[in-house]
Amino acid sequence: MKLLLVEDSIELAHWIVTLLRAQAFIVDHIPDAERAEAMLRNPCYDVVLLDMRLPSMSGKDLLARMRRNGDTVPVMMLTAHGSIEDKVECFAAGADDFVVKPFDARELVARIKALVRRHCAEKAMALVCGDLRYAFDTREFGLREMPLSLRRREHAILEVLMLRQGKTVSKAMLQECIYSLDDSPSADAIDIYIHRLRKHLAESSAQIMTLRGLGYVLRERDPMSVGEDPDAKR
Repeated sequence: MKLLLVEDSIELAHWIVTLLRAQAFIVDHIPDAERAEAMLRNPCYDVVLLDMRLPSMSGKDLLARMRRNGDTVPVMMLTAHGSIEDKVECFAAGADDFVVKPFDARELVARIKALVRRHCAEKAMALVCGDLRYAFDTREFGLREMPLSLRRREHAILEVLMLRQGKTVSKAMLQECIYSLDDSPSADAIDIYIHRLRKHLAESSAQIMTLRGLGYVLRERDPMSVGEDPDAKR
């Protein structure tokens, strides 16, 4: 999952980014609302962590703009004040959740997972594609009830495809979703990761299809196509 943290406190932002990256989240940090608004034009984020009080434009105002523009990405507001007025203002602006600083690391991670679960699967505890299963609570994949062991980037790509199951995901979007601002994206590496994932799913009823010029889509395999090369249907 890829998160955008909008927080002007460098010390707090460093703590949150370090915490979330240790939990295998991909995190971008932006210290102000103006630059965050520009970043959000690219719909690659699964959750936005938004400080309520930012310099120049407040987090509440940025959130209101996002919702007016039709951006439905889940937003968790971060604030140092837990007053009823603050909560009412945040939810009225379109926030999905609200946490008060200082917050417990475990609670933050659990709330992020819950936000994505509610947004993607209408409160389901897992996503399923054929015999491939993705559990929201652990962010782990299972294949025919057995854990599926994946490398970090492989996991990130399969997570993107699973959360957007049945939808075409371009190579450019995959790059945006699995690399942070601190990384050096590689389009060629995407092909390698997809190739490895297909090997993992060779005996699965879930498959990654290539759509020529468009990208990739994860969907349940047609029983009549078992054994076919997924790259052949382009």
